[in-house]
Amino acid sequence: MAERTAVVVGGGIGGLSTAAGLVRRAWSVKVLEQAAAFTEVGAGISLWPNAFRALEAVGVTDQLGEGRIGVAGGLRDWRGRWIVRMDDTVDATKYPAGAVVAHRSELLTVLLDQVPAESRMAGARVRGVRHDGRRAVVSYDGGELTADLVVGADGVRSAVRGAFWPDAAPPRYSRHTAWRIVLSRPAALAGAGAKAWAETWGPGGVFGMFPMPDDRVYCYATATVPPGGASPDGELAELRRRFRDWCEPVPTVLAAARPEQVLRNDIYYLPLLPAYVSGPVALVGDAAHAMTPNLGQGGCQALEDAATLAVLLDAEPDLAVALRRYDEVRRPRTQQLWKRSLMSGTLSHLRPAPVRVARNAVLRALPRSLFLRSLSRPFSWRPEVALAGR
Repeated sequence: MAERTAVVVGGGIGGLSTAAGLVRRAWSVKVLEQAAAFTEVGAGISLWPNAFRALEAVGVTDQLGEGRIGVAGGLRDWRGRWIVRMDDTVDATKYPAGAVVAHRSELLTVLLDQVPAESRMAGARVRGVRHDGRRAVVSYDGGELTADLVVGADGVRSAVRGAFWPDAAPPRYSRHTAWRIVLSRPAALAGAGAKAWAETWGPGGVFGMFPMPDDRVYCYATATVPPGGASPDGELAELRRRFRDWCEPVPTVLAAARPEQVLRNDIYYLPLLPAYVSGPVALVGDAAHAMTPNLGQGGCQALEDAATLAVLLDAEPDLAVALRRYDEVRRPRTQQLWKRSLMSGTLSHLRPAPVRVARNAVLRALPRSLFLRSLSRPFSWRPEVALAGR
């Protein structure tokens, strides 16, 4: 059987995990990254159980397993009153939860180790993609590549998506901006609660904290603001103003942060696509289904895409059949999570006090088992589900 070839456009988490999965299954792969180097700009990423199963499927096993947190933690209002609280007595076999929060650059480094140096092409901006239904051609700064398969992993403003889905709606602003910080754990967060997570909901905003390995903390904040903003005196000063009256430890954490640790990004999502496949071209990650971060599943779903594609292409020699199955299994799942994430973002950013009080009362009244089922439902995914019903 002739060697199968693929070009992956985009060298982020989705692109490198796709490449890793294909290389592991004896594909010849080229990864085109427009930046001068394979680097990840960002802060933390939550890797839930489904993400770890996907990583195993593409060849990453125990490199990121340290520092796993349980379900201990919960949701609070901005005055510090618990809305939903959980502890580590939860039956992990019944409610599979728990995550490792890694720095995005650390995950990228692990994935880079799975892709041979000769497969990685930095500084390669894609200029065009075309196909004749069977083979695809990618034009980039420096030449052209012809391959059996092209994978668009080039993000929310994907050039690959634009080439084959020209009528697709452009990314939309979610009405929310995010600030993200990774910092050393302040002394005030030491002790019994050091490994607990917490998300705090207030008027028009959210502040979350997750423990990381090596005594670090990943913090994120979101607020309902117009897009394109920037604070004249810096983003840390903006955060301290916005959250100064919120419950501890929010002010303490912000007091411990340094200005250069704060990243600000507007949150965009991609309206739903009618397909993730066109001929020998497939989309993965944000190029296919960019979602708001409210469920912590954006990166996890990119990893699932990569694992599913690798598993199907390994099991099915007919590329068209494998890609059709990829679309059949990935589009419903990712679009369901996309909808849940968007709804969660709306729910968590309510501003009128009476509406927030009513929301909190409803959530407090829910049985904990119901909340846990809802929380853990995305985590039960396994790569072999793609092979069911073939």
